[in-house]
Amino acid sequence: MGDRRPRVALGLAAAAIVFILDQLLKWLVSGPLDLQVVREIEITSFFNLRWVENYGVSMGFLTAGSALERWLLVGMTATIALVVLIWMWREKNRADTIALGLVLGGAIGNIVDRVRLGYVVDFLGPHIGGWYPFLVFNVADAAITIGVLLLVLRAFLTRDRSDPAEKLNA
Repeated sequence: MGDRRPRVALGLAAAAIVFILDQLLKWLVSGPLDLQVVREIEITSFFNLRWVENYGVSMGFLTAGSALERWLLVGMTATIALVVLIWMWREKNRADTIALGLVLGGAIGNIVDRVRLGYVVDFLGPHIGGWYPFLVFNVADAAITIGVLLLVLRAFLTRDRSDPAEKLNA
């Protein structure tokens, strides 16, 4: 087993980049752009900055309607982040470590919002005319989604295709 420090450092660097970019853009839209007051800024005919206070998790599931539910969500997402960190520490594949870093950085970015504000700031709004086929999201959400998709894709593309009976007889 080789030294895992370079792989872990790569994953932690990916997490740090995602976290910093996520928090910087959230500061930009809530501070200088004042999106919380303006509510929406048209960027292109298919993309707007749109203020959304997300009290739940992805796709509006598990909406926190009370302080207890908010802190339960913080605890749940912190536990998931810890599991991802442990997985990253044990992971041998560099690409998977980077993908886990994306998930970790995104999770921490959203945890910070929920602890600090009570909700997650979402602001990226792709649309077609007046139709928003995707939920409004943020950099952390995008990083989590991309990281999970990379892990799933690699799992499907690199799974062992040998005959299971051969393994039993070996």
